[in-house]
Amino acid sequence: MKTVSVLMLLLVLACSATAQGFRKYSNEFLNIGIGARGLAMSGSMVACTDDVTSTFWNPAGLMQIHGTLQADVMHSEYFAGIAKFDYGAVSVPASDNKRRLGFSLIRLGIDDIPNTLYLVQPDGSLNYDNITSFSAADYAFLFSYAQQVFNDYYSLGGNVKVIHRTLGSFADSWGFGLDAGLQYRRDNLSLGVFVKDITTTFNAWSFNFSDADKQVLLSTGNIIPESSTELTAPAIILGGAYKFHFGNRVTLLPELDFNVTTDGQRNVLISAAPFSVDPHLGVECGFMKTVYLRAGLGNYQRATDNLTGAKIQTIQPNIGLGLHLRGVALDYALTNLGSLSQSLYSNVFSLRITLKETDPELTLKSLKVQ
Repeated sequence: MKTVSVLMLLLVLACSATAQGFRKYSNEFLNIGIGARGLAMSGSMVACTDDVTSTFWNPAGLMQIHGTLQADVMHSEYFAGIAKFDYGAVSVPASDNKRRLGFSLIRLGIDDIPNTLYLVQPDGSLNYDNITSFSAADYAFLFSYAQQVFNDYYSLGGNVKVIHRTLGSFADSWGFGLDAGLQYRRDNLSLGVFVKDITTTFNAWSFNFSDADKQVLLSTGNIIPESSTELTAPAIILGGAYKFHFGNRVTLLPELDFNVTTDGQRNVLISAAPFSVDPHLGVECGFMKTVYLRAGLGNYQRATDNLTGAKIQTIQPNIGLGLHLRGVALDYALTNLGSLSQSLYSNVFSLRITLKETDPELTLKSLKVQ
């Protein structure tokens, strides 16, 4: 009953916010995903996440880290290297083993964008010396906290998010939001719920055009943007996983997640207003707790062919590998950021290091003996 009460509280807080006005697809860079393991499994991580990447997938999973300090870094590039996505995180235990802290940084940026605002001179001639460059970048800082609740089977976690977005010297925004998650683990069963932007997340935009910039924009028929506030609606992610053991060497971990958005009708499998549901399925096969094979399906989309007008449906497949040795984990994912037929695949690598790592199964057995 305690689990149901906490779950209902998370859902009520999220749903109560949907009565306000929101901008659809706000802060979408935070929906790409982090960590090669999670990306290979198409983001099916809310129940099984058990390392420092839990700061993104479900902060309650931080309690599954068996070690002192754990750090993870990732780099990936999209659209033929035009956009660069970087992630770094670290997690440390608090005063006892029933609490844990996490700190994460996410950046998605496009650098060296040509600024041609003053390319055309007043007389109509072109002056290429006036071309400069700028960067458009999105940053997210996550401060995470997790602790055990009720008993050893439950963990609760949350994020405080600070978001900073820049468009060269022309515009920037600061935002703030909260996430909350719950995880239940008993034997081989794992259940999870994660509510992103539980109190809604806002971004306050300010624009910094000079008088000369404004004059050029007006003379070329452009609109001068004004300062505004952008709101991100809550999203609820529900998932379950079960680990199968085949002898002492082989494990199979499938997880099915449902991403429920609350910002209106979306182009996903279950499309409705105000709720839309996007399912994700991921599978991880482990060998001797050292080598891991992963695959996932997600991002189901309905679309219209621009040439024929025919209705088409696409789904995004991902695959990956993992090698874990003595506190060091190297993971790889071959992912597709967009639809199956229209986007190039991306190679993603992530490296995770754990200090004083312990075997979770041995730790669990020792707790049961005591």
